[in-house]
Amino acid sequence: MSQQFQLTGIVPEELTGKRLDQAIAEMFPEYSRSRLKEWILDDRVWVNDNLLNIPKTKMMGGESVRIEAEIEAEQRWEAQDIPLDIIYEDEDILVINKPVGLVVHPGAGIADGTLLNALLHHDPALSEVPRAGIIHRLDKETTGLMVVAKTVPAQTQLVAMLQDREITREYEAVAIGTIAAGGSVDQPIGRHPTKRTHMAVIETGKPAKTHYRVAERFRHYTRLRLRLESGRTHQIRVHMAHLKHPLVGDPLYGGLRRLPKKATDELIEQIKSFKRQALHAVRLQFHHPIHGDWMEFEAPVPEDMQTLIQTMREETKLFGLDEE
Repeated sequence: MSQQFQLTGIVPEELTGKRLDQAIAEMFPEYSRSRLKEWILDDRVWVNDNLLNIPKTKMMGGESVRIEAEIEAEQRWEAQDIPLDIIYEDEDILVINKPVGLVVHPGAGIADGTLLNALLHHDPALSEVPRAGIIHRLDKETTGLMVVAKTVPAQTQLVAMLQDREITREYEAVAIGTIAAGGSVDQPIGRHPTKRTHMAVIETGKPAKTHYRVAERFRHYTRLRLRLESGRTHQIRVHMAHLKHPLVGDPLYGGLRRLPKKATDELIEQIKSFKRQALHAVRLQFHHPIHGDWMEFEAPVPEDMQTLIQTMREETKLFGLDEE
């Protein structure tokens, strides 16, 4: 199946001299330039009722444009009845609080049981939106807020906003070691040269910047608030490990599980039993992709992290801060 629809308009006089692909990008900004160019090349664009498939054709202004658009549906994935914690929903977007253990998108070795499958069950119309409207991801064991587009125009705009850093994503984390003050990590991230499933700070990687501030200090750990300027795979986890302060429980970047000296039995048990990275997407802020209203959402820190933090807090009260 595919979604078919028609777009029409008149080339404004101020676009005189612009190429066809540039002109329709200005006329229909809710669709990406690459998608519009594909429609030109696929013989889907008529100018003054004449088929025109050359993107570089210059416009004179005043031409009538008709696009017989088609978007392929997401037919490959099965809709599955998987519970969703929906924080907000309207006709254009929905915001969810992703639980621990839920993979966002099917991939190598994971054919179903993902957020994408759950979204298709929640709203079958999402089969007509690429990737069922998913525009960004959280790691399987990371919890928290994600925004999903319910229409192609909303998805196109959200992707552009994400690229232009117009979506604020704030995270809560617990890192190993005492961190004296906040700061930023501005280091490129790419695929690890020898470990296929790992990312790393590497010169040939893509630019990545993470801001962090200290929210609370414990004897051997630090609770952090972090904000992303980019969205590389495993970015927070890689950057904090680069600072020699990996996240508690991180199975990839935490190294050998380190237990603090002279800690309470309760804290040691908590650290031993915490099997995932202590990372939660706590806040999401952006202008609505269609009507522009300011949107702000928060998701409470999940119970397992709350218990971990409270145990660290009580241990610090008992022994006092031990700066490292």
